[in-house]
Amino acid sequence: MMHIDNTLTPSGLQAQLLSLFDLSAWKIQLLQRTWEPSRGTPVFTVNGKYTSRGWTEWTRGFQFGSAILQFDAGGGNEYLEIGRKATLAYMASHVSHIGVHDHGFNNISTYGNLLRLMREGRIPENSWEQAFYELALKVSGAIQAARWTDIGGGKGYIYSFNGPHSLFADTIRSLRVLAVAHQLGHSLMGEKDRKISLLERLLRHAETTSTYTVYFGEGRDAYDVRGRVVHESIFNTNDGSFRCPSSQQGYSPFTTWTRGHAWILCGYAEQLEFLAGLEPSAFPAENPREQVLRLFRRTAEAVADFYIEQTPVDGIPYWDTGAPGLAHMGDYLSRPADPFNEFEPVDSSAAVIAAQGLLRLGNYLQAGGEEKSGRRYVQAGLTVLQHVFSEPYLSTREDHEGLILHAVYHRPNGWDCVPPGRRIPCGEATMWGDYHAREAALMVLRMAQGGPYYRFF
Repeated sequence: MMHIDNTLTPSGLQAQLLSLFDLSAWKIQLLQRTWEPSRGTPVFTVNGKYTSRGWTEWTRGFQFGSAILQFDAGGGNEYLEIGRKATLAYMASHVSHIGVHDHGFNNISTYGNLLRLMREGRIPENSWEQAFYELALKVSGAIQAARWTDIGGGKGYIYSFNGPHSLFADTIRSLRVLAVAHQLGHSLMGEKDRKISLLERLLRHAETTSTYTVYFGEGRDAYDVRGRVVHESIFNTNDGSFRCPSSQQGYSPFTTWTRGHAWILCGYAEQLEFLAGLEPSAFPAENPREQVLRLFRRTAEAVADFYIEQTPVDGIPYWDTGAPGLAHMGDYLSRPADPFNEFEPVDSSAAVIAAQGLLRLGNYLQAGGEEKSGRRYVQAGLTVLQHVFSEPYLSTREDHEGLILHAVYHRPNGWDCVPPGRRIPCGEATMWGDYHAREAALMVLRMAQGGPYYRFF
């Protein structure tokens, strides 16, 4: 179980955050010098060098978005130009991509961050440039929402790249692009010019995900533990009925893949912040505002509590809570995670994603006057970051292109690098782990410095 450090403060972590961004600047420049776009998108490192994996190009926005975040954290204009030029040159296909559920990953990280910086006054206002970013986000949100499976009763979901039968936990974080497109006044236009609300699709997807992907300890099956998350939910597309849990990247449908768990935690927490700012009249009649906020909060709190209870004392999880090798590791939850063990890898990328979710949930509750419960989650998030932004997780070697070490991509498929003489992956980084480390660090840095609260919308 995580040992939450209640003495930590954002300002107390400021020196650590600035050191991280100093390292981050070097890593971005290193990758910028060595990466050839013709090789595809950098996904994870092998022997310290970023490599691609031709499955989907879901990490490209994280590559260029990292440079934009570096500028945001006090980096020079060269980082802004890296992000801006690469967004123009390489991201259009991701705006119009009809084959993936990753729009919120790729396009909020690039077009969304650039639009946010302009609206915050951090980059010069330019009406045509702003309209370009807005158009990209509107189209991306609509295309994401069009990947829709209706399961009846007013419910449905944005389906994964596996097909219309498949609901992924990951997709909850891609809802951010639907939120921004809705905020920009956009709708999805269907047959006979039917206007389809992007907010309504967001809410329905989130409700379906909460119902079938998140467990609440209510006896749904023999493995129903409050806050547990399944990676994939399978439906019969003929009649819309739920068939079974599944997992693509976890150990089994009845264990919790911790990165999928982190996507749920971060996704529901940041959507709580977005939805709380909408007027009651914005919500569909069948999904009134207070009912929606209760659902999102219930889901986020259950998942956050599970994370705190089922993660080692330093807040850095192993890749799956039911991974079979954990049985050989004794009481592994009562000591810090060991990335150099011989049985199961840790996943630092899950840690940095979950940390942001914990912080956002805590800030949301504190803003609503619930100081005690909110502070618990904020302190948990800071605890995770204090550990993961330190060695052996922080990559201090100048020749290693990654920023946060000991991340895992696809353990079941065996895609991750196992160093010579070892039995499990360790010592490598992932593009989403590095990006979300920067995103969480920027969020806390702004909290420490009294800057504008970092949000996607």
